[in-house]
Amino acid sequence: MDTPSSRVRRADKAMSEAAAAELLARGFSGRLATVGPDGWPYIVPLLYIWMDGEIWAHNAGVRGHLRVNVDHETRVCFEVDEPGEVFAYGRFECDTSVAYRSVVAFGRIRVVEEPSAKVRFFDALMAKYGDPAWQRPAGFYPRLNQITLYSIAVERMTGKETVLPTVPQRWPAADRTASPDARP
Repeated sequence: MDTPSSRVRRADKAMSEAAAAELLARGFSGRLATVGPDGWPYIVPLLYIWMDGEIWAHNAGVRGHLRVNVDHETRVCFEVDEPGEVFAYGRFECDTSVAYRSVVAFGRIRVVEEPSAKVRFFDALMAKYGDPAWQRPAGFYPRLNQITLYSIAVERMTGKETVLPTVPQRWPAADRTASPDARP
């Protein structure tokens, strides 16, 4: 569905759907935003995986802030970003930007109870974040019943990026001052 909220305002910064999915797949951590019964937003950083076209994350099994919010409202937002170098593009301090890539995904979250899904999630999580040099027993997760596994079915996703300009395109070699008539 193409609505103003599903489009990137700056079309020149829009990432392709494939590039957004690629960033989502390899991003280090993401932020999950929910809304609670009291109407207040809540955001929490989580390690996650992109699997089967969904975002998967886990948290403690006890019913805390996140779980209360998820039980209240299944609509969520998930964000991941990759910051780059800060650069000057003009002669004033406010003429500064940052190279970055980011993805914002909107969808519905659910709690996944199946032990086989939890094992599959942790296998993928350890493949993404683990180190084979640790030499720990693979696939052995004795505390699966102590976690809550979440899966977000993505309904829409947008990606944005600012590419780091080449050195000849940065200030002082190139002056892209946003207010060219301003005087210090």
